Amino acid sequence: MKDNFTRITDIKTFEELLNQSRERPIVLFKHSTTCSVSASAYQEMKRFDGEVLLVEVQNARALSCEIENRTRVAHESPQVLVLRNGQAVWNASHWKVNAEKVADAVMRST
Repeated sequence: MKDNFTRITDIKTFEELLNQSRERPIVLFKHSTTCSVSASAYQEMKRFDGEVLLVEVQNARALSCEIENRTRVAHESPQVLVLRNGQAVWNASHWKVNAEKVADAVMRST
């Protein structure tokens, strides 16, 4: 299985992604490297057929907070957000992280 994750660690990159979301949906996955629920969600997101922007919350705390501030989606981990036109148009957390539901949310926001 291919590695579909691209790790992001800084706010500047996130701002660029928000701009890119005006042209296409962006999938952002907040992941905790120390949480078993997040490990399960990570395995689920490996099944997603598309690019997943990965934020490891322990290593990018300021970025995680900025995502919460800019999207107005309360931080949780694990958490997936679909961004379109600079906004979160869909999100799920914990055991609700599901590759098929993410794909459906991406298709609906295209």
